[in-house]
Amino acid sequence: MSVRIQVLGQVRVEVAGATVSPASTGQRTVLALLAVAGGQMLTRAQLIDTLWVGRPPPSAVNVVQTHVKNLRRLLEPSRPAHGRSVVLPAVGDGYALRVPREDIDLFRFRALVERARAEPGRDGGRAAGLLGEALRLWRGAPLADVPVLAGHPKVLALAQERRLALLRCGEALTRAGRFAEAVRVLEEAVAAEPLDEVGQARLITAYQAAGRRAQAFAAFHRVRGLLADELGVDPGLELIAAHEALLRQDGAAPERANGAAPPAPPPLAQLPAEAFGFTGREAWMAELDRLAGPSAGPPRVLLITGTAGVGKTALALRWAHRRRDLFPDGQLYLDLRGYGPEQPMRPVDALRRMLRALGLPGEQVPLEVEECAAGFRSLIDGRRMLVVLDNAASVEQVRHLLPGSSSCLVVVTSRDAQAGLVARHGAARMVLDLLDEGEAVALLHALIGARVAAEPQAAATLAARCARLPLALRVVAELALARPDTSLAELAGDLADHRDRLALLDAAGDRHTGVGSVLQWSYRDLAPSTAAAFGLLALHPGADFDRHVAAALTGVGTPAVDQVLDRLTRAHLVQRDDSGRYRMHELLRAHARGLSGGIDSAAGRAAGTRLLDHYLAATAAAIDTLHPAGRPCRPDSGTHPPATPAFPDAASARGWLDAERANLLAVVLHAAEHGWPAHAVRLRRTLDPASSM
Repeated sequence: MSVRIQVLGQVRVEVAGATVSPASTGQRTVLALLAVAGGQMLTRAQLIDTLWVGRPPPSAVNVVQTHVKNLRRLLEPSRPAHGRSVVLPAVGDGYALRVPREDIDLFRFRALVERARAEPGRDGGRAAGLLGEALRLWRGAPLADVPVLAGHPKVLALAQERRLALLRCGEALTRAGRFAEAVRVLEEAVAAEPLDEVGQARLITAYQAAGRRAQAFAAFHRVRGLLADELGVDPGLELIAAHEALLRQDGAAPERANGAAPPAPPPLAQLPAEAFGFTGREAWMAELDRLAGPSAGPPRVLLITGTAGVGKTALALRWAHRRRDLFPDGQLYLDLRGYGPEQPMRPVDALRRMLRALGLPGEQVPLEVEECAAGFRSLIDGRRMLVVLDNAASVEQVRHLLPGSSSCLVVVTSRDAQAGLVARHGAARMVLDLLDEGEAVALLHALIGARVAAEPQAAATLAARCARLPLALRVVAELALARPDTSLAELAGDLADHRDRLALLDAAGDRHTGVGSVLQWSYRDLAPSTAAAFGLLALHPGADFDRHVAAALTGVGTPAVDQVLDRLTRAHLVQRDDSGRYRMHELLRAHARGLSGGIDSAAGRAAGTRLLDHYLAATAAAIDTLHPAGRPCRPDSGTHPPATPAFPDAASARGWLDAERANLLAVVLHAAEHGWPAHAVRLRRTLDPASSM
């Protein structure tokens, strides 16, 4: 049975095509609140607080339950008396309205507005048609017959949505050359908020386009007077630009008190300086050019992701400075502080900062995130601008900051893989890797100078001991400059022991630059179980590992460890290659070992034993598959851990031994040197048949 609900005006309900009415204002209020929530659960406490404005009677819970019971009868007349409600079920400690969103006029309105926003055409005709269809769904003030909600923030926000749709419709009509219609729509939009400078500027532009220049001048002087009288401020950038366009058409120059013409406001140029000594990354720069080129089309969100200190911000700023010509209307930049000593920036604070940068006076900047986001999209709509959102923690921090216009490009940098940004917003993701050896040495040369050319081998060793991580290379370069009498070979020797490496790379305790501090910010956001697993994985003595090794080290089964590895991969704390093996660079490994307490801690000893048991069992299984006849002559592995890989044929066994050959040698030495002599002997004896393969 279909249920259709209207809230854009008085509340109206249709059940199976017939109009029905809630029997009381209370029922109408509960239904309206649940309809606006669009299927999301509202708790009884939320309903009570709204119905009685924070002063509920003792019977409030019973009254709400009665309202819900009566609404169920209204919406599901054929439901058995004690049957479960499908349309208005209890959910947790509240209720949800399970009606398809397309059957609620508010969500049809929003869907049409979003379709208009996605229209690529510059003439505006299709967008204007969609917005006109959306606006025709409105039959008056939202929830007009629910008096308790008059002035409620949700209702005010709905009215603001309509006003913003009017502004967009007026602008689209102007682009389409339908100037008389644009004027009518924009006049209605600014009547509700006469101090809205953006709306007034668009109305002035529409007046001018319609040939009604006298009204355009009158509108400017009227709003300028209102701003002065009520707010004590001068017109902002949008109004000034609209007024100057009028004056240019009139052949006059804008006047100022001193007789000089005011300069046009320059485009925003908020990009920080490029990183000194930037080298390499040509392939990534070319890929950014390709993705951002005028013929590339959607997506208009580029995501640069990678491990801590790999140079994501440096690459973004390098490219942004080089391609400023693509963005003549300016560049916005925000450090979202997703990873760092400070708290991450809230989306509403980021939006308010960008709105002020775009010229909106502080007193006109909204307080709510949705209103700020809508205002930001309106201000930036149609402009050819670059928005750099640096150091983002999550898609929730970013999604409100995305422009609606395809004329803008957004570059996001993050340590997180931001799967939601790719899946929901079509972002093109680039995973930035460590520098190769040549690029790493070139960066050292750019930072240190001739000493690198004089000691090329030592420079290569320095680069390797910094894991070819740009941040670490910059810190070690500063260390070299601070020690002019120390050779690069001596400095590389100081970094030989991984236990001392992070201490030497702490950048004199700088929390923003010290390598250990920067790596710690990624660790800080991990769930405790994932953080513990990260520390244990670093105890592996080889260069890489598979999921079975990870399961052994962490002590969890392979299905569970897959989830752990996925979380660590998304955070770029481990790297997965095409063959399904994982690795972490040496600085991350050193940091993680310190967090786990190392191999000599109780957790480290237990993990080490599990690892050796795994390698004994897996090696025995592989050798038995390749040489079944010799099985009785080989020593029993002594252990049968649950995560041992299966080898159904010789090819799989040989493939595993080939992949693990270097690791097996490292594990034997590790066992002998760290107190597992019996494991070392048994593993070496088990490996004997493989030594000739």
